Amino acid sequence: MLRIAPLSVSLDHISFFSPKPSTYAVQKLDGHMDSMPRAPCLLWLLAVTFSLVPRTQPLAAGDLEGDEQDETPLPAVLCDYDHCRHLQVPCQELQRAGQRACLCPGLSSALQPPRPPRLGEVRVEAETGRAEVHWCAPSSPVHQYWLLLWEGGGAPQKGPSFNSTVRRAELQGLKPGGAYVVCVVAANDAGESGAPGPGAEGLDGADGPNLGPCGRLTVPPRPLTVLHAAVGVGSALALLSCSALVWHFCLRQRWGCPRRGRPSHSGL
Repeated sequence: MLRIAPLSVSLDHISFFSPKPSTYAVQKLDGHMDSMPRAPCLLWLLAVTFSLVPRTQPLAAGDLEGDEQDETPLPAVLCDYDHCRHLQVPCQELQRAGQRACLCPGLSSALQPPRPPRLGEVRVEAETGRAEVHWCAPSSPVHQYWLLLWEGGGAPQKGPSFNSTVRRAELQGLKPGGAYVVCVVAANDAGESGAPGPGAEGLDGADGPNLGPCGRLTVPPRPLTVLHAAVGVGSALALLSCSALVWHFCLRQRWGCPRRGRPSHSGL
């Protein structure tokens, strides 16, 4: 271990003759100092310098890997957004609320009317005369939705407006055995999407799944109505059969029934 001893200078051979040192004495002192070895001074300065510098600890392999992982940016993922989910929160709000960055699906310009929604499943309840209509949001900014219902060739009936999170609505007052056409309309500040109505092609889905905003809706007859009709038809048939039997016996008793003669057996 390096040891640094304090520097000492001997001034025994220097004499002072007066309060003011002579020029010869000063020159002699300077020459003596210049002739001294400088190695101890340099070592002492290096020791002081290294003592002031903070010692650094070696980095472990785990610390280096942890720093690299912290500096690596996390890849962006898709937001938990579904166009067909009922009461779906807007994707922009999911981005602001999430702790991790996510990507939203692309949307058309807000200065243009929205694209038509896609009509989904339609569940019909014949007993109550109701139908539950599902749809999927378009790739456009939407502020509200509503339904249009056609019965026959008349004018459409417009339903109430729903906010942009709604994907399901209910139709009431449907007639048993009736045929309807239902369309979903989306709207924003720039306008509303189109609804072709009964004249649209492919409403029955014969060429594949329905990808448009409209669909055909048929309400089957109520089961009680069919039962009552069957009972009525059966009662009418039974009454008709009874009437025919009574009429036949009455005629037989009034006019009589001709008796057949016995065949005669004549011998040869």
